[in-house]
Amino acid sequence: MNLIFTFHRLLSKVVILMVLVCLSCKQEEIPDKSLAEEFLPLLETSLDELVNVWYPISMDSLHGGFWSDFDHKWEKIGKQNKMLVSQARHIWTAATLALFYKDKKYQAIAEHGYHFIRDKMWDTENGGFYTLLGVEGDSLKVLSTEKSAYGNSFAIYGLATYYKASKDTTALNMAKKTFAWLEEHAHDSVFKGYFDVLKQDGSWMLETEVNDKNYANFNRKNWKDQNSSIHLLESFSALYEVWPDPLVGQRLEELLVLIRDTITTEKGYLTLHLQRDWTPVSLRDSTEAYRKQNFYLDHVSFGHDVETAFLMLEASHILGKKNDSITLASAKKMVDHALEWGWDNEKGGFYDGGYYWDDSGNRTIESKAKVWWAEAEGLNTLLLMSKLFPEEERYINLFKKQWTYINTNLIDYEYGGWYHEGLDTNPEAKNDPKANIWKVNYHNLRTLINVIQMLNDEFALTKTKH
Repeated sequence: MNLIFTFHRLLSKVVILMVLVCLSCKQEEIPDKSLAEEFLPLLETSLDELVNVWYPISMDSLHGGFWSDFDHKWEKIGKQNKMLVSQARHIWTAATLALFYKDKKYQAIAEHGYHFIRDKMWDTENGGFYTLLGVEGDSLKVLSTEKSAYGNSFAIYGLATYYKASKDTTALNMAKKTFAWLEEHAHDSVFKGYFDVLKQDGSWMLETEVNDKNYANFNRKNWKDQNSSIHLLESFSALYEVWPDPLVGQRLEELLVLIRDTITTEKGYLTLHLQRDWTPVSLRDSTEAYRKQNFYLDHVSFGHDVETAFLMLEASHILGKKNDSITLASAKKMVDHALEWGWDNEKGGFYDGGYYWDDSGNRTIESKAKVWWAEAEGLNTLLLMSKLFPEEERYINLFKKQWTYINTNLIDYEYGGWYHEGLDTNPEAKNDPKANIWKVNYHNLRTLINVIQMLNDEFALTKTKH
C-alpha cells in the first residue's frame, strides 16, 4: 500500500508539473497572440491606405516611370525629375507588393518601372545607369554628370525583386549586367568595398583636382561611405537570393564584414564617411560653421544604425550563416546604442543625428528632427529585436511606443501618406510635399510588410514554423 501510495503521490506531482509547464507555455504564447490581435488590423489597414495613396497616381504614362513630386494634397507639382534611386525604389516596392498581396496589378506597375529604367536610364555608351534625368517638354534629358554606385545598387535591388515576382529573365539579366558594371568600375580590389562617386564613364575621381564638369558630389570623390555600402549590401542580398552566383556571394560577405567590423565603431554606430583605406573621416577639428554646414558628412545617424542592424541580419540569413552570433551581437549593439542615446524616452521616435566630440564620450544631439524613413526603420528593427531577444521585454514595449509615435505624428489621416518629419518636431511638415526624388515609399512600405509578416510568423528571419 505504501508503495502504491508513494507511486500515486509521484504521479500526481508529475501531472501537476506537466500542467504547470503547459500553462507556462500558454502564458508565453499569449503575448505574441495578443500582440498580433492588437496590431495586425491596424498595420494591415495602414499598409492598404499607404499603397492606395501611391498607386496608381504616381505612375507616369506620359514619360514613363513614376512621377516624383507631389504636394501635401497629392497634387503633382515641381520639376518631376527622374532620379534612378526613386525610380528603382518604386520597382522594388511594386514587385514586393505583388509578392505580398499575390496581385498581378502590382507586378504590372513594377514592369512599367522596369521598362523605363531599361529604355531611358541605362547608358548605352558607357554602361551603368544614369543618376538623374530631367523632363523637358515631351522628352528627357540627362542632368547628372557622374554616376553613383548607390544609385546603381537600387537598380539591382528593384530588378532582382521584380524578377522574383515575375520570373522575367530579361530583368535578371539587367541586374547581372549592373552588378558586372559595378564590379568593373566601382569595386576596390586593393582595400575592398566600393567607391560611390564615379565619372560618367565609370572611372574614379581620385586624381581629378578641378570640378570642371559640375560633379554633384565632388567633395566625396576620394571617400567611401556607409550609405552606399549598406545599400549595396541590401541589393546584393536581393540579387544573391535569386541568383546565387559565387562572386555575388563573395562581395555580399565582403560588405557584411566591412560594415560590421570596420564601418561600425566600437561604440556601436556607423562612421558616415571613410578614406579609401577605411580611415574614418572626422570634422571635429574644423570650424563650427564648416562642421554645421557639412553635418551630413560626419555625425551619428541613428536611423541608418537601426536600419543597418536589420540589413546585416538579412544578409547573414541569405548567405546561409546559421547561428551567426557575431553579426547578431553587432546588430543588437547598434540598436541598443541608438536607443540609449538617440531615442526620445518621453514621446518615442529616433532623433536624426548626434555628435561625439571626443573619445571620452562627450556628445550632443545635433538634430532633433524625427525623419519619416528613420522612424519606419526603427519600427521594423524594434519588432525584429523583440523576436530575436524575447527575454528582453523592453523591445516589444518600445515597438508599441514607436507605432504610437508614427500613428500620431507621421501618418496624414486627412490626405494620406506620411509626413517627411514628425509633427512633434516640425508642426509645419503637414503642409510640406508628400513626395520628391528623395521621398518615395520603400522604407515605410517595407516596414509595414515586414512587421505584418513577423506578427504572422511568416518573416524569414524570425519564422518558427517550417
